[in-house]
Amino acid sequence: MVTFTLAPEFGYTLAVSVLSSVLVIGLGARVGGYRKVANVPLPIMYADEAEALKDKKKMIFNCKQRVHQNTLEGFTSYMVTLLIAGLQYPTASAALGLIWCLGRVAYSYGYTSGDPKKRSLGAFGHIGDLGLLVLNGKMAYDMIRAGCLN
Repeated sequence: MVTFTLAPEFGYTLAVSVLSSVLVIGLGARVGGYRKVANVPLPIMYADEAEALKDKKKMIFNCKQRVHQNTLEGFTSYMVTLLIAGLQYPTASAALGLIWCLGRVAYSYGYTSGDPKKRSLGAFGHIGDLGLLVLNGKMAYDMIRAGCLN
């Protein structure tokens, strides 16, 4: 049986995971809140392209929806890497998670500004994703190496 002890600093990792979940919920709420403004009824996911090109509110709605969808597309792998890296590197994983969160906020505000090209404002958030992947890779390498030495 394998046992391990979590460092108290793992609480930082957990706090960032909670913050990340609240962020995703907030992005979804922004979509729902703007749905009436843009007059895009449920269950329609996006405003029609022709309508969005004519109506700035519909375009902004589509951008808000895309931000939320894009965030959800990578959220599972982000959370897995955040929590696994936090087992060995709790402070570093929390810091990288915060970078990811700040990047998502900047991405959202840039994308929904009315000029979707401004989404690149949040590109720095990929530092969080990549950093977490590196930490997970290092943990895998260290575990495999330790097993090979036995």
